Amino acid sequence: MSQPSTTNSIMVVEDDPNILRQIEFNLRSHGYTVVTAISGVDALRQMLLQRPSLLITDIMMPEMDGYELVAALRRDQLLGDLPVIMLTARTSEDDMVQGYTSGTDLYLTKPFDPAELIAFVERILPA
Repeated sequence: MSQPSTTNSIMVVEDDPNILRQIEFNLRSHGYTVVTAISGVDALRQMLLQRPSLLITDIMMPEMDGYELVAALRRDQLLGDLPVIMLTARTSEDDMVQGYTSGTDLYLTKPFDPAELIAFVERILPA
């Protein structure tokens, strides 16, 4: 199996269309290329074809939740080292620990400050 090509893009996985548009607008306004998906299954399929530079994912989604998506990435030989920001309404300490245990690099809760999201992205993808 060949390595998917790497692009300087961010995959955003979010099943709420309003939040997805907000995140996409915020990232694009800061010069990032954004690819979107509405489920973990869709995101995984897309990432195997075109590897992004970063994944931003919600937890609560249909088909495959964010924990399952990140765990699947970490098991994949080609995507295992992909940086991940979990962006979710799940705010409990247990949720955060489960996020980090699944392989998340940074955990950000909703509602979120767009400037904070950009700071997280810049921490992972320095200019």
